[in-house]
Amino acid sequence: MPAGTLGVLLVGAKGLENSDFLCDMDPYVILTCSSQEHKSTVASGQGSEPEWNENFLFTISDSVTELTLKIMDSDSGSADDFLGEAT
Repeated sequence: MPAGTLGVLLVGAKGLENSDFLCDMDPYVILTCSSQEHKSTVASGQGSEPEWNENFLFTISDSVTELTLKIMDSDSGSADDFLGEAT
C-alpha cells in the first residue's frame, strides 16, 4: 500500500453555539485519521469564533478515506462538552 503524508491546516471555527453560560468557551479540536489522532491547543476564552492556525501531519495509505474533526469545549472540574463534528 503506497503511503503519503496529509497536511492539515486548522484555521478556526465560526458560529459555534456557546455551551458555557457564564463565560466564554475554551474550544479545541481532535483530528482523527485512521488510527492517528492529534489535538489542537485550547483556544482559551475565544468563545464561538476560535482561531488556531495550527498544522498537523498524518501518514496515510490508499485505504484512508476520512478525516474527522471533533470540536470540544475544555471545562475544568467537569467533562469537556461536545460542540460538533465534521468528516
